[in-house]
This record gives sequence, C-alpha cells and structure tokens, in this order.
Amino acid sequence: MSIRGLDVSEFQGEVDWEQVKAAGYKFAMLRAGYGYNTVDKQFRRNASECNRIGLPIGAYWFCYAFSPEKAVQEADGCISTISGYRLDYPVCYDIEQASADYIEKQGVSFTPALARNVVTSFCSRIEAKGYYAMFYTNRNFLDTYLGIDLTKRYAYWYARYTDQFDGTNCGMWQYTSTGSVPGISGNVDLDLGYVDYPAVIKSAGLNHLSGSAPAPAPSPQYITYVIQPGDTLSGIAQRYGTTVSALAQLNGISDPDKIYAGNTLKVPESGNNSGSSPQYYTIQAGDTLSGIALRFGTTVSTLARLNGISDPDKIYTGDRIRIK
Repeated sequence: MSIRGLDVSEFQGEVDWEQVKAAGYKFAMLRAGYGYNTVDKQFRRNASECNRIGLPIGAYWFCYAFSPEKAVQEADGCISTISGYRLDYPVCYDIEQASADYIEKQGVSFTPALARNVVTSFCSRIEAKGYYAMFYTNRNFLDTYLGIDLTKRYAYWYARYTDQFDGTNCGMWQYTSTGSVPGISGNVDLDLGYVDYPAVIKSAGLNHLSGSAPAPAPSPQYITYVIQPGDTLSGIAQRYGTTVSALAQLNGISDPDKIYAGNTLKVPESGNNSGSSPQYYTIQAGDTLSGIALRFGTTVSTLARLNGISDPDKIYTGDRIRIK
C-alpha cells in the first residue's frame, strides 16, 4: 500500500487546496513552525482549508533545540499551534543538518547523544499531550546521529530523493523536493505513505479526534512578540516595562545584541500589563481585525502586537486571539 501525499510550508505561498485534492493527493504534512514558538506564516490558512475540504493533514515542527528542555518547549509551542485543528496524521519533529548547524552556532557541541535526547524529549511530550508522534530526517543524519533503533520507538518519515525506495523501515517516504502539483506554484515535496495513519490514530484514540481537548499547559505568565526590523532587545524591554536580562533569561538569549526579525520573543506579563487580566476572543466567520478592535475599544496595532500578527488582513476563523 502506498498513499500519495505532499508537504508544504510558507515557502509554497497560498495553496489552492481544492486543486490539490482534485489531483488525487490523499494527505498533506504542514509545517506548523520552528524553534521555540515561531508559527509558519501559512500554517493556519493551510490547516483551515484542508480541514474545510476534508483533506487529512499532519503537522511538522523544525528543530532548533540545543537541550532536551528546549525540545519540550518546542513541543509545547507546536501543540499550542495545532490544537485548534483536526489532525488525522502524526505530529512530526523535523531534525536535520540545518538543526545541527544552528545548535553548533549556539556554542553547543552537537553529538549523537544530544540528537537522540532532543528527539525523544519532543516526541515524548507530543505523546504525553495525546498526539501520535513521529520524527523526520534523511538517511545520512539517521546513520550519523540518531540510529536505526529510534525508528522502532517512533514513527519515521524518511527523506531520500530517488526513484526507487530502498526498503528503509518508515511510515512515510519523502522522495523528491521538485514535484509539481496543481494549485501550488513552484517545487513541492512529494511523499508516499505506507501506513493508514488516520485508521491507526483513530483506533488508538489519539490526536483528540473524539473531541476531547489536549491537556492545557500551565498558563504562561508572558505574551509573545514578533521581532520587527530595527528592533533591539533594550527597546523591546523598555516598551513592555521589563528588563533586557529578564527577556534574555526567558528566551535563552546568550547575546542580547543578536536578535533577528521574524523570530518570536516571550515577554513577561508584568510592567505595562500588571494588574489587568488578559482577555481573549475567538475569531468568527466574517470578522476583521479592525472590526474586532472597534468592538473591544482597542486598536488594530495593539491586537497585532499582542498576538504577533504580521499581516492584519490575514486572520482565521477559530483562532483565539488576545484582546488586552
């Protein structure tokens, strides 16, 4: 048995999912995000559209964790991102050479032991929250860092670009990065599935398909902020009534002079926000950010800042946003 699928991220832009489904693709793996809590810019739209038309999806999260503790934080960020959508396929941790290169740049020696520990920590956290865990990598990375035994513990999504499958024990095989799919501009990763994951996951009662909500993580005492071009950590600290050291400690930043536009920061719920309880709103069909702002007596820029929204014209029904 082989099931035709594909995987996408924000790099594929806005996908016409109805065309994808009509072309015969039976599942999609969507990048939910990467690192601590940076959400893929197209994930919510992709997930909403696939759920709407009944195309089964799974999600993957790219690894930048340089410790088991950071891997658990990445898993929590992933769970927070995916929890509002129906997933019939696994939740996958994407770890590859770019992960190793990033970790080495943080001054941490990337070893096979560390690689296995971060994958195990992420996948264990995903399982603890009631989801079906998987990991993704290529053959060289598997042989060099992870070892074949890990494929016996967790589902494995195997990357190897060739015309002939080599028989590696895996649940899915990503066989090209240069596929062409109706409804998508440019190259697309294509996959074959060898396991009926929707049946397996439903039978095991996983992915909260019965309607039960995942166990909530402890309510964080922080908001999130997407770093803008020209931002400095000191400027962000001043804006939110906190300190550079508090931001650095909360986000694991070793050099306060090195922050990058597009990354997400946790900002303590203190200073300018102390003494007031956060309020939230679930976006309804037909809502606009300007309409929500008017209804709650706030501004579009405030809503965008509180929720890390980079494009105020792109909000999605069912998402829960902070009002104040």
